[in-house]
Amino acid sequence: MFRNQYDSDVTVWSPQGRLHQVEYAVEAMKQGSATVGIKSETHAVIVALKRAQNELCSHQKKIYEIDTHSGVSIAGLLSDGRILARFLQTECSSWRWDYKLPIPMKKLAEAMQLKLQANTQYYGRRPFGVGLLVAGYDKDGAHIIQTDPSAEVVSMLGTSIGSRSQSARTYLERHVDEFEKSTPEQLIVHALLALRDTLPAEENLSAQNTSIGIVGKDMPFKIIEDELVQTHLDQVATHPRNITAPGSGAAPAAGRQSPAPGGAGAPEPMQQ
Repeated sequence: MFRNQYDSDVTVWSPQGRLHQVEYAVEAMKQGSATVGIKSETHAVIVALKRAQNELCSHQKKIYEIDTHSGVSIAGLLSDGRILARFLQTECSSWRWDYKLPIPMKKLAEAMQLKLQANTQYYGRRPFGVGLLVAGYDKDGAHIIQTDPSAEVVSMLGTSIGSRSQSARTYLERHVDEFEKSTPEQLIVHALLALRDTLPAEENLSAQNTSIGIVGKDMPFKIIEDELVQTHLDQVATHPRNITAPGSGAAPAAGRQSPAPGGAGAPEPMQQ
């Protein structure tokens, strides 16, 4: 019903009770390259698919360290993802300056929730067109926290966001009972198998287009890229690939979903 009359500003509701600007931002997240996050009792892993515009370009960075105990992967607009990654880095460093300790993941989730929500409520702003998967470890164990542009922030056992992410979530739902007792190496293999399912049949994971981030008990956050990824990809190659038509969408899934600790059309060249 005359959508263009109601989508020019984030504070204008349509007659159907929808905020079209928020929906557009969610769509931008869905079109970004996929990222997957899973956790066990002691470790959390995020893996991401990097894009390159053509063979002459380097692949875009998808995983960022935000503190020694946490990191983030993004799906959606590259510029928005960098802004939020810097925001999280600032929150972590400020907490360390004040308390001489790493920030609890509960507090980090609350800060992210308020940051995202503000841009859905004030005139003259727009929602961030990016989704985040935050992996972290604190005194309460390992965490995977998922965000989306509507300011929904939830804690997950395993999840995937981005393009064709439904196929990855299907894999995670089938194997979610195995994650709790998995070793870090097994978690990485599970995450890569789920990420591989988001690719078309003619493509595959490689050392150039795959990034891995891992954090856990007695293990500071570490990013594995380039040649260091190949060892893990060799393990994935031993598992036969189930060639199916990947789905699409970015709704949270993969097993049980619980509240986050402490709370509740984009330009293609800019997406990652």
